[in-house]
Amino acid sequence: MTIETKYKQVHTSGKRKSAVAKAYLSEGTGKILYNGQDYETLNLFNRLTLAEPIKIAEQILGKINFNTKISTKGGGEKGQIEAARLALAKGIIEFTNSEALKEAYTEYDRNLLVADIRRKEAYKPGDSKARSKRQSSKR
Repeated sequence: MTIETKYKQVHTSGKRKSAVAKAYLSEGTGKILYNGQDYETLNLFNRLTLAEPIKIAEQILGKINFNTKISTKGGGEKGQIEAARLALAKGIIEFTNSEALKEAYTEYDRNLLVADIRRKEAYKPGDSKARSKRQSSKR
């Protein structure tokens, strides 16, 4: 959803399991905030996961000219990072309108643009787990 103002702004969202991330992109210098802090302060794997869409965009477009604020709710730490990654990639595509970048994201990892819809399987009646019943001894 693009909002018409003096400066270009884009709002996108991404979901993963029960985590929801919202990304706000606006014209700027390339600063990225994740839940109010610089994403560089995250631990290594989370930082690398969140940086994937940025690195691909830099290779295709050169210097990035937008600031990003990402806020997440719900789910766990990894689910929030995956949701933020999806929201960021979708936001970059919408902000730049680049077909080459969209193709590069899809070729690298389709989950950068398409949400993973898998959910936890429901519990079955009369059991405490989702799959088959536990074995019971007859004797």
